Amino acid sequence: MPLGKIKILILLSIPLVVAFTKSKPTLHIIGDSTVKTGSGTGENDMWGWGSLLYNYIDTNKITIDNHAIGGRSSRTFITEGRWDKVVSKLKIGDYLIIQFGHNDESPINDTLRARGTIKGIGHDYEVIENLITKKTETVYTYGHYMRRYANEAKAKGVKVIICSPVPRNNFDTNGQIRRPYPFYQQWAQQITTETKSDFINLHELSAKIYESLGTDQVKKQYFTSADNTHTNKLGALLNAQNVAEGIKNLRKNKLKKYLI
Repeated sequence: MPLGKIKILILLSIPLVVAFTKSKPTLHIIGDSTVKTGSGTGENDMWGWGSLLYNYIDTNKITIDNHAIGGRSSRTFITEGRWDKVVSKLKIGDYLIIQFGHNDESPINDTLRARGTIKGIGHDYEVIENLITKKTETVYTYGHYMRRYANEAKAKGVKVIICSPVPRNNFDTNGQIRRPYPFYQQWAQQITTETKSDFINLHELSAKIYESLGTDQVKKQYFTSADNTHTNKLGALLNAQNVAEGIKNLRKNKLKKYLI
């Protein structure tokens, strides 16, 4: 038998072993300063819960990518092009946690931020000449933007979780956290139902703990001296723990298998 044919036979007899390397999934987080303040390293004693979620998630098995940034609403996170950058990173098997609401209460058009959204989840819109960008812009409801996040992420094979906004240290005269109705907590939950996403009622989980302590103790333990919206490290850790608790209680979401 010719030497060339012998070599071919030998090669064909060697088992072909192909190694497939499966990359870790990523947990993407988008939101405002209550999710990530500054660089996420505690400037001015301000912390967002997304910067501390690693305490409850096994980052050896899943990567946490916290895209949240202070001062943004569900609207401006999109109009500034930040959402497009996140979408470009999404892949099948990833997870996305969304929390917006605090800054959506701001004016729709002013010379300071121009970041507000129309209240509710309907299909209302308003055409403005943005006083900051100097461009014509169509502004939609809070629900419109939240719906877009969920639907576009799900279209890329990503499991979506929507969180209601964290509570402020804002008590009524009966010692209860103020809960306007309807408000962002309810609207976030309604969008979750509509888009068939998962929901964590982070507002209620943390509010119940606040109410057991009272406004003075809550301020002392969990919030910065600057205001009643931004948490210190302990407050952010409490919210992160409640996010983890919410994940644990999601019936069909496989993100729970990455909890520590």
